[in-house]
Amino acid sequence: MPRRVTPALLASAVLMAGLVGCSADARKTEGQQAPVEPPPAATPTPQVPAGKAPQRAFAVGVRQLKLNRDGRALPTTLWYPAAGQSGGAAKRSATAAEGRFPVVMFSHGLGGRPDDYATLLTRWAAAGFVVAAPTFPHTSRGADNNVLDVLNQPADVSYALDQVLALNGKADDALRGRLDSERVAAAGHSAGGVTTIGLFTASRDERLDAGVVFAGTALGVGTAFAGAAAPQLFVHGELDEVVEYAAGRAAYDKVPWPKAMLSLPKGDHGRALLSDGATLRVVSDTSVEFLRWSLYGDADARKRIPTDATRGDIATFDDHL
Repeated sequence: MPRRVTPALLASAVLMAGLVGCSADARKTEGQQAPVEPPPAATPTPQVPAGKAPQRAFAVGVRQLKLNRDGRALPTTLWYPAAGQSGGAAKRSATAAEGRFPVVMFSHGLGGRPDDYATLLTRWAAAGFVVAAPTFPHTSRGADNNVLDVLNQPADVSYALDQVLALNGKADDALRGRLDSERVAAAGHSAGGVTTIGLFTASRDERLDAGVVFAGTALGVGTAFAGAAAPQLFVHGELDEVVEYAAGRAAYDKVPWPKAMLSLPKGDHGRALLSDGATLRVVSDTSVEFLRWSLYGDADARKRIPTDATRGDIATFDDHL
């Protein structure tokens, strides 16, 4: 019986298979030896502010923002730490927890929506992060799936970040005073991974301190990583049927900053991100500790990353953080 493919991943496959097939960077010509490149020049250690991430889990609230960038509708879902008992599903418009929390901008894959990733993003929010996920106008489920519009999405994310951070000073907003605008990351899956890489290359947003790329490639946005050093975590299935593992690895290899790659020997294009299971638990725990370290400056979290990454022999971990 053929394995079940969700509509979001099938659409992503249609997009990315064509793009990867056209990419000169994504694969080597068979039988041709790749040129040997000199090692990248040394780069400064990122100025991660020292601190401690919250030691407890939070309840999670969820709300919607109606955003629009020059006619591009960008409804944005916010998951955030909330007051009350931790655990359970996110509560609509719950009261925000006390504190100031880093912000993570998340970009969905082609044919997807933010809610598809709710299990993962709720865990990030429960760990003490405000997660903002725009629904893109041409690459979300039900849209026209215009592949080339992925190149406009880094600007969409930067605009959405502007609007999210503005809530911090909005007198009547429930998140007033709850956002730490000095600690911001970007993350994304598949086409959203392309978007995320773009935010550190051709469309560098200098407010970003770290990135998490799930099953991404640099096709269309390049590998000219720019600006201040921003640690990167790449997560990629070695059996990815859409974006070849080699393409993700090639982008990762070009990152000149502290970086790590979580490789899933039995992983595909990312089905594990959409529902709970052992693989998602490894991915979520590893990414949470990475964000605790890169945004909160938590040195203990940095020490825990390799242990979480290699738990249960589900993944291997290339650590250059």
